[in-house]
Amino acid sequence: MADPVELRKLVKQLQSSPSPTDIIGVLTILKTQQNVTEAILRETKAGLAVGKLRSHASKEVADLAKEIVKKWKTAVEKAKHGSSGGTTPKPTNGKPFDRKSSTSNASTPVTPTAMLGKQETRTSKSDAIKGGTGDSTRDKCTELIYDALASDSSAPIELVLSRARGIEKCVYNDNGGTTAVYKQKIRTLFVNLKDKNNPGLRETVVSGDLAVERFTKMTSQEMASEERKAADSKIKEENLFKSLSAAEQQAETDAFQCSRCKQRKCRYRQAQTRSADEPMTTFVTCTNCGNRWKFS
Repeated sequence: MADPVELRKLVKQLQSSPSPTDIIGVLTILKTQQNVTEAILRETKAGLAVGKLRSHASKEVADLAKEIVKKWKTAVEKAKHGSSGGTTPKPTNGKPFDRKSSTSNASTPVTPTAMLGKQETRTSKSDAIKGGTGDSTRDKCTELIYDALASDSSAPIELVLSRARGIEKCVYNDNGGTTAVYKQKIRTLFVNLKDKNNPGLRETVVSGDLAVERFTKMTSQEMASEERKAADSKIKEENLFKSLSAAEQQAETDAFQCSRCKQRKCRYRQAQTRSADEPMTTFVTCTNCGNRWKFS
């Protein structure tokens, strides 16, 4: 049977893989997983992660994801039919079996489709939970955080609720009550937790890998996904290049080789971007292709 711990690791790798090549590598490993059950798919959220890739821009990624989803659906359905023995329910009290009424009275089962990319969004209302503080403002804020944490989670209600209550309590204590700052902080945490492009943040909070005490003190920049951080870093670096005045004297040199075009026609300038006891940063621009880089 597939190892849930291993599947969770693969799901995290899948969500953090930056390129189609990396994604295909993880999907190829997932494809080899044997005896994947409904319980394992729900517990690890592997089905959801792979199901979302069926609409990926890369055809190779999308096709492989579809193949894995089809394989897992077949396995889950086969297991269900096997457990029921494939038999038709017998009539009771001499009356014919009413399939329609029997289906309507039974609890609605979780279908393979629901596990493979079409899971309904959980909320405090759907899970029938309350804040539990007795204060209407605090209760609403707790339920708001719960909505964000539970939106795509398969974790038990009690676990998600404990995290939501812990977050609200920390913010409440840090800001001296239900002040304007308290409400603003709750809104900020909610927006970052609800970000569809940052599922890793929700997962680490719910799992406990990121303590609620630490989480409530993080800035929006610290809570951002790795992709967002990389993009922000690139923008910051570009702005740093631009901030150095175009009128500033730049020396021409052939001491540097451009990694892009391999030419040695470059301009460079230096600036103290760190503390005084640190070496200066050298900014280089290739005059041939416009490529820019820096080093200290």
